[in-house]
Amino acid sequence: MASPLDNIDVSDGDAVATKHIPTALTAGGFVYDDGATQIFEPAGATIYVEEGRPTEGEWYLDDDGRFCSFWPPSYRACYNLYWIVEDDRIAGLRFVERRSGSGFSGHYRA
Repeated sequence: MASPLDNIDVSDGDAVATKHIPTALTAGGFVYDDGATQIFEPAGATIYVEEGRPTEGEWYLDDDGRFCSFWPPSYRACYNLYWIVEDDRIAGLRFVERRSGSGFSGHYRA
């Protein structure tokens, strides 16, 4: 089955170009290292599920073309995104928070 990521030529650790951020986020659901999951919808909604508890938020590109998320009532964070490439295919994304530098990895669900 064809993936929207098939025509993106990147290496592991490459930054996700602004033009590819929407495709990278919406290409499939993510599973994080701690077992939490998340989906990003094309219209900007996102649902994060941890231990069976869903949390709804929003995602968007800021004025500089960087990925940001908003979780009501007031949590907002912006991230640099980096490709995870395994066995010559895009397998997921690394999210690095711009202010703190902390990060986490999400792999596309198989």
